[in-house]
Amino acid sequence: MTVRLGEVMVEQGLLTRDQVRCILKEQQALKRPFGELAERLFGVSERDVEMAWARQYAGIAEHIDPRDQPIEAELLALIDRRQAWQFRMLPLRRDGEEIMVATMVEHLPRALRFAIRHFNEPCYLVICSPEALGEALMHNYPLNGMTAKSVFGGAGVGSDQTD
Repeated sequence: MTVRLGEVMVEQGLLTRDQVRCILKEQQALKRPFGELAERLFGVSERDVEMAWARQYAGIAEHIDPRDQPIEAELLALIDRRQAWQFRMLPLRRDGEEIMVATMVEHLPRALRFAIRHFNEPCYLVICSPEALGEALMHNYPLNGMTAKSVFGGAGVGSDQTD
């Protein structure tokens, strides 16, 4: 099932259906991304566009429980403990030529930006619940002061640093 970004933005109260139609018309003429046009034409914030995109992605992405997944130990070495907690991500395994990385919807944009810049290999993100991710991070990337509930906080460890 296809989940359209405009539909998500209407559901979230960011745009009206008339505004979505206007953006689609402009998109057809200008060949620009929907989110970019929503920002420019209707003042939707970049953060709101990212979160709508994350909701869209979550609607089509695989949902897993990382506590039940086989984890390839060598992939854990791709990021350090601070990065795992800061970006709320857990490399799981290779799936063909790509690395499967678990994260939660709320941190999907940050995790994706970090993974694209940091990994020298293609990767894709799967979605998991905050509780499951927190427990999996505690098990695979133990860090003093961090608990399974820590994933519910702000940006996380080292959050003053840019991603």
